[in-house]
Amino acid sequence: MKKSDFYYDLPEELIAQHPAEPRNASRMMAVDRDTGAVSHHHFYDLGSLLRPGDLLVLNDSRVLPARLYGEKEGTGSFVEFLLLREHGDKRWEIICRPGKKCKPGARFSFGGGRLQAEVLSVQEDGNRIVQFSCEGNFYTALEDVGQMPLPPYITEKLQDKERYQTVYSRELGSAAAPTAGLHFTKEMLAALRESGVGIAYVTLHVGLGTFRPVKEENILDHHMHTEHFLLPEETAEAILRTKAQGGRVIAVGTTSCRTLESAAQRCEGALHACEGDTDIFIYPGYTFRVIDGLITNFHLPESTLIMLVSAFMGYEHTMEAYRIAVQERYRFFSFGDSMAILPGLDA
Repeated sequence: MKKSDFYYDLPEELIAQHPAEPRNASRMMAVDRDTGAVSHHHFYDLGSLLRPGDLLVLNDSRVLPARLYGEKEGTGSFVEFLLLREHGDKRWEIICRPGKKCKPGARFSFGGGRLQAEVLSVQEDGNRIVQFSCEGNFYTALEDVGQMPLPPYITEKLQDKERYQTVYSRELGSAAAPTAGLHFTKEMLAALRESGVGIAYVTLHVGLGTFRPVKEENILDHHMHTEHFLLPEETAEAILRTKAQGGRVIAVGTTSCRTLESAAQRCEGALHACEGDTDIFIYPGYTFRVIDGLITNFHLPESTLIMLVSAFMGYEHTMEAYRIAVQERYRFFSFGDSMAILPGLDA
């Protein structure tokens, strides 16, 4: 398939600039995975679409305040760092701007010296490896001086950093939020458990590659970014138990989906705990091994994420659902509305 097959026209005013208040007041489009039938709800209606014995799998990764503004030592000139991935004790892979100032040996200061960094090397893709230093705990210092790495299409300032975190986030390490989970409240999760819906967790630390555009027209030529994931034993057991009892395994977000499908590829026989790096690319024609349903936001045109959705519920159903979403003026992208793709909704 071609990249242009996944294009749709989106008016700029439909790109959400701030999250819904309260979280679960966002709109939700429900789509029958088999027929493509569409119905319109709010996220707080999700429980009415689920059944006792279903299992929601959520990504508990927590977003780092990964954007740093500082100055180059010796010149005082401005620099911006974006943390991508940890490579050891206070050693990180980063994107820096302007790049010409970030040569090996260059040193930088952030937060009036609260954090300091030295560039160690330049990668083939232009990313830098830097060594940070600070007094005390690195993550405490980062929390003090860092800012949330909001996507470039969000231009309004975020007043409360926790609104770019899920209420169940706990494993620090993402450069972007697993945004499908932003709609849940603690009260809603408790109510779902009470109704017999299972809740389980995986961890996938979201990289900024999730925002990088597909440049090749032939999507098979696209090289996916790599992210680190963890499938705990208790989650693997919950999935196997759900399947055995006839329940549905529903991934909350493309990151949870990619974790589960990556784990299934690695496991020989029954699904079991595993951890590692994944660059899985899911596009139409892919055979899903684990998930029966998917809760996700509305994604950018021509992105790998809309390709994943198309793989799950079919290309025609996906593009028609997006056409309806634009027509009905749903809110799009990270702070936007939600889509619940489930089998049997049209029954």
